[in-house]
Amino acid sequence: MAIKNVHGSTLEKLGQAVISGRYPPGATIPPEPVLCEELGVSRTVVREAVKSLVAKGLVSTGPKVGTRVLAAEQWNWFDPEVVVWQSQVGLTREFLRDLQELRRVVEPAAVRMAAERATPEDIADIEAAFAGMRKAVEEGGDYVTFDLAFHQGLLRAAHNRMVAQMSKALAALLRTSFEISTSRKDGPRSSLPMHRAVLDAVIARNPAKAEKAILVLIDGAREDIEEVLASRRRLPKLDLPAPRLRAMV
Repeated sequence: MAIKNVHGSTLEKLGQAVISGRYPPGATIPPEPVLCEELGVSRTVVREAVKSLVAKGLVSTGPKVGTRVLAAEQWNWFDPEVVVWQSQVGLTREFLRDLQELRRVVEPAAVRMAAERATPEDIADIEAAFAGMRKAVEEGGDYVTFDLAFHQGLLRAAHNRMVAQMSKALAALLRTSFEISTSRKDGPRSSLPMHRAVLDAVIARNPAKAEKAILVLIDGAREDIEEVLASRRRLPKLDLPAPRLRAMV
């Protein structure tokens, strides 16, 4: 196994252990020799994995105190690996609530700016993403990837450098929402008109209408998530490829 894969596997195991609560906030994770024996890796691999956990805000280290797990509020939830680990150990209602609230804060403002600033190239990119979504619904295929491209296109079209950077950080979070919505029967098909309404408002240079349309879409996603949670259906694990839709019959 390559060194990079050994490091990645070790980091994933430790990250999952922290996020799952095996090592709860305030606890000290086992010392290097114990982790080396438990995980079957060298001290160098463990040390590098711990450094990565520190960078992600999951743990802190210090002399005479060891490596302590930090509170979840301090974890970097914009780090894609942290989001993936959460999906692997189990998405929680609190996590999904925070995600939906974040979307309600960020996306409406970004879409207002997109309606004012989108270039023809931006519109073409978002149109292409919408076309991919529609084709996936009608003919089967990867709907989630095009749904993500649609929303990231809107964020980029705001032409705000910080929002553009946030679109990259939000990718794993948004995919979580989209995969859950997609798992609901007829969810993708019923959401197409809502996506079209957002795009049409941006094309029409109507910020107020665009904001209203994206809120309808976000709230629809929240309802999808609530229904899936209530059904106790298996939730997505983001380390796996996005599910493909079946063709309409």
